[in-house]
Amino acid sequence: MKKQRIDKEDDKVQKEQATVAEDTQSAACSDDNMADGATSESDNMSVEPTLEEQIAVWREKYMRLQAEFDNFRKRTLKEKMELVERGGESAWKSILPIVDDMERAVAASHKSEDIEALRQGEELVMKKIESVFQAAGITPIECVGKPFNEEEQEAVARFAAGEDKRGEVIDCVQRGYKMGEHVLRYAKVVVGE
Repeated sequence: MKKQRIDKEDDKVQKEQATVAEDTQSAACSDDNMADGATSESDNMSVEPTLEEQIAVWREKYMRLQAEFDNFRKRTLKEKMELVERGGESAWKSILPIVDDMERAVAASHKSEDIEALRQGEELVMKKIESVFQAAGITPIECVGKPFNEEEQEAVARFAAGEDKRGEVIDCVQRGYKMGEHVLRYAKVVVGE
């Protein structure tokens, strides 16, 4: 398709060149016939590049532009791939200190008989987890004692709780979390009937 278009353009160029050549010859003949003191119009005109030269220039510009766009497309695709691969890196780095604390807590639980000290250690680890979540904008979905909301909660069971608790969340089996307005995990709840 492109080759046919280029061939048609080349035919047009050749026809125009032939016309320009004829015009140039006739102008040269009329110049010879002019008086010595008279100047011809072709002397006043500046020399313009031929149509073939203009086509070559535009073709060169087009090829460079196409190459630049192709390079841009490849570069942005590569950057997107790197973002996808390394997108969660900062989240994982913030969780690593918590994992270290959990390892120390497990090791201490094997050595210690003091239940209260172990409980305090667990609470410290939980506070660290909550602070990491808070820094990332992750909040728990509070649902116990509130009306069932299918946009944030998933009912896993129904419980006969009386008429006053109908449609209300009785218990939370698994806590749900939101990041901003987006639900990361739905809360699994028991709903009253």
